[in-house]
Amino acid sequence: MSDVYIDIDLRLQQLYLWEPMHDGDILLRQYPVSTATNGPGEQQGSYCTPRGRHVIAEKIGAGAPRNAAFKSRVWTGEIWTPELDAEHPGRDWILTRILWLQGLEPGKNQGGEVDTHDRYIYIHGTHEEHRLGTPASHGCIRMSNADVTELFDRVVVGTEVRIG
Repeated sequence: MSDVYIDIDLRLQQLYLWEPMHDGDILLRQYPVSTATNGPGEQQGSYCTPRGRHVIAEKIGAGAPRNAAFKSRVWTGEIWTPELDAEHPGRDWILTRILWLQGLEPGKNQGGEVDTHDRYIYIHGTHEEHRLGTPASHGCIRMSNADVTELFDRVVVGTEVRIG
């Protein structure tokens, strides 16, 4: 289990990294994020960001270079550039690091047609850093590549992630 937890505020498009303390939690870091263009929602195929309590189920990409492109959670060997982007219009780039989320609430974000893990919902780096702070993803939580690298190094599998 982790000594920190993550809160993601969908309205403010911010991710907060907290350390729980006996006399009140301490905010360690705050990062701008980009959640789903379609808003909040848990349904498979909705392209919405799921709400509720989650954990980091897997950490993928340790040691990969900044802007490393992932497909099906495997580094393709590509490093994102504007030129590469132009060769693949419309590609949903998943860059640098992946924190794969798993829901903790049966019927809300775990199991059946609302399963966060089965929907492949991640916290990951993006090529659209200029859009951070506004909803622009297909359901995932996008971060700058520098920020997702820093966060990746500060959390462990099992870190709680609250989205609301």
